[in-house]
This record gives sequence, structure tokens and C-alpha cells, in this order.
Amino acid sequence: METRAQPTLHPAIRAYYERGGEETRLAPEPGRPADSRLEFWRTRDVLRRVLPAPPARVLDVGGASGVHAAWLQADGHEVELLDPVPLHVEQARGKGIAARQGDARQLPEADSGFDAVLLLGPLYHLPERAARIRALAEARRVARPGGLVAAAAISRWAPLHDGLVQGYLFDEERRKRTLEVVRTGHHSPGADGAFTEAYFHDPADLAGEFAEAGLPAPVVRGLEGAAWLVGGMGERLDDAEERAAVLDALRAVECEPSLLGASGHLLATATVPTVP
Repeated sequence: METRAQPTLHPAIRAYYERGGEETRLAPEPGRPADSRLEFWRTRDVLRRVLPAPPARVLDVGGASGVHAAWLQADGHEVELLDPVPLHVEQARGKGIAARQGDARQLPEADSGFDAVLLLGPLYHLPERAARIRALAEARRVARPGGLVAAAAISRWAPLHDGLVQGYLFDEERRKRTLEVVRTGHHSPGADGAFTEAYFHDPADLAGEFAEAGLPAPVVRGLEGAAWLVGGMGERLDDAEERAAVLDALRAVECEPSLLGASGHLLATATVPTVP
């Protein structure tokens, strides 16, 4: 019997995540960056609306240190986490999450075994379209008919918007790299090490990738809208009532096509067809 080679993780991506930053990047506590907190809260908000009622069997592919798996498990779901980075698996296990190493392009799971499959990180670290479609097709394979597949992407325009707000767009080298992302979607790390090898989606392209993987008619939502670019947003998020108002406003426009590219992150969801 022919044995397929296991997909490998790009060394630069592995080195970036072995720094351990994912453990705190999405922490919603006061003092964390507003964009990260918005990403966490909005991801949780959308998933709580679209996931099957607990208890559901959920596979969190590329789930990092278990930031989302932890609240999913607390909500009553049966969660299994796969991640290619050993440190992430160790951190997730420390939270009481069933975690092991795995690759989104070749899931070590049986067909139709999960009520929902989440890809909240893999797509933006797969620069080749064929690899992204392979990951989505694998998610479709291991989700049951009628189940949910949800995948996150980073907006093609996010580095440009962030660069204007943070000021790094006015550095010539950073500006050239940012404009290359705008042109091609491909990001390569610079000497600053701020991020790693990645692919940034034009929001209009997500539906085609889902469809080619056998997941027709996905719903694409913008997570942060323009709120992550607003000065003083961190203080708004510190106040529970003001945070609720922000989240309510973002929910109202999350599917507006003309606003999708304003978000830093996108979340696409689709139901697995019940007919082959």
C-alpha cells in the first residue's frame, strides 16, 4: 500500500509560533490590544450563533493553545484540538483539552465524525490555493452531512489599514512589503519578525475556495468591521455596556459585502451537503 508523505509546516511559521505568543494574543482581558480582543469576542459571538447546540462534537483544527477550544468546552461541547506546533498541543492539554499534533491538509480522522469542524488559523498559512482547498475538503470529509465547517481568513487589506494606524506604512521597506501583500496576497516576514509566512484573502475569493472544496454557498462575515481601526476602542471595550454596543453594531453589518474588506479577519461558514 502506498503511504502518503505527511504535509510539513513551513519552518518560519513553526519558529514564529514557538515563541508562545498565541497563548496571550487573543486574551480578552483589559490591557490587551483592542484588535485582538475584538477578534476573540466576535469569533465567539459568530460561532455561538452558528454551531449546533451543545453537546456537539467539534474538531478545532489549527486551534493553537486552545483559546477558543476552552470556551467551547465550557459551553458543553466535546472538543478535540489538532495543531502542528508541539508547544500549542502542550498548552492546550494544560487547559484540559484533548489535543494532539495534526495537519489541516491531512486530518487523522474518520469520515463524518464531527458535528462541526473549525479552521480558525490554517487557511492564512497555506499560500497555495490548492493547499487551502485541500484543507477545506478535509474539513468537509470529517464533518457529518448537515454539519458545519467554519474557516477564518485575514483580509487582503488588513496590513494596509493596520500600517496606516500603527504608522509602519511610512517606513519605506515596510510599505513595499505591505503593497506586495495588497497586490498578491502573499506575506513574507521582514527583519522585524512581526508576522510570518501568510496568505491574505480578497474577501470575494473565499466563496470560490469553499465551493471547489464541496462546500457551496458559504456565509462570509467580517469580524472587526472598522472598529479595530478606531482610536480609543480599547477603553470602549473595557466598559461592558459599551462593548455590548460595539458588538451589536458589528453584528448588524457583518455580512455587508461593501464592508467585508474593512475587517482584519473574516469568518466563512458553510453547511456540509447532505447529498453527495
